[in-house]
Amino acid sequence: MEFSAQMIAELIGGTIVGNPEATVSNFAKIEEGRTGTISFLANDKYEHYIYSTESSIVLVNNDFEPKENIKATLIKVPNARQAVATLIGIYESMKPKPKGIDPLASIASSATIGKDVYIGPFVYIGNNASIGDGCVIHPNVSIGEGGKIGDNTTMYANSVVYHNCKIGQNCILHAGSVIGADGFGFEPSETGYNKIPQIGIVVLEDNVEIGANACVDRAVMGETIIRKGTKIDNLVQIGHNCEVGQHTVMSAQVGVAGSTKIGEWCMFGGQVGIAGHATIANRTMAGAQSGIPNSVKKEGQELMGTPAIEPRTWWKAQAVIKQLPDMWTSMNRMKKEIEELKAKLDQKGTNS
Repeated sequence: MEFSAQMIAELIGGTIVGNPEATVSNFAKIEEGRTGTISFLANDKYEHYIYSTESSIVLVNNDFEPKENIKATLIKVPNARQAVATLIGIYESMKPKPKGIDPLASIASSATIGKDVYIGPFVYIGNNASIGDGCVIHPNVSIGEGGKIGDNTTMYANSVVYHNCKIGQNCILHAGSVIGADGFGFEPSETGYNKIPQIGIVVLEDNVEIGANACVDRAVMGETIIRKGTKIDNLVQIGHNCEVGQHTVMSAQVGVAGSTKIGEWCMFGGQVGIAGHATIANRTMAGAQSGIPNSVKKEGQELMGTPAIEPRTWWKAQAVIKQLPDMWTSMNRMKKEIEELKAKLDQKGTNS
């Protein structure tokens, strides 16, 4: 597929600076651009590449003013990063989707299969499961009894949806993700740990994306719910009976303990840990490796560290921590000097 600068500008509402007939057929990073590719510039640190890039077209923000001559045709837009994301989405949507059911798939006779689906080899679909229209299910996927997959959802190789769990429309489950495994529920006894049966389900609402090898555990009773538009990165763990609000994002290795309620539009960096039974307010932002031991009640807070606190306070504390060895040495020296002074004063009082 080949697109001209004129076509691209019309798609994204941009203004052309240069040759409107310049054509591209692929994307490239601005530092790796070559003839026939389109790149973007959204960070001033990369500006120097725009003067040497071989890309035929570069998307730039409206306020960009070049300091040198540029060979590429520019398309000015309000937000270059957002514009390239839109173009990539359009480009991907134009690729033909696979269709058909591989003869090596195992599909229960009671399962319901929608129109225009692709079901790859060695897929297992259990009794009374349902697959919506336009779904793409790659090899070795397992969908348990009563599982429901919404229209236009994509499941990559080796992803698993356990029995009775529900996946919404336009969701993406990446390779190795597991939806609906048992929550970590055990009751200690004198002889060991007795398993508490996990009889609830998981519900993913529409437009949810689950990263590779991420896990969302089924509820003890009721539902573990991931609300619409939420994006979960690789290797994230969501415990049983959690609820994650819409449009929340979680980076790799975030861990959320059971029965925690997370608000809308929250953002959690890599390896954030959230304690169980907490309630996290809308638009909470936690930096990488933050530990949140209790509920966050105020909306829009930014948090850092363990236990998580306001970022500026955390950075000040980190600066003090670096000085602790010297402070410890100084304190011991002062302690010794004070003891020596006390001894002298005591001696003086005895002699008087």
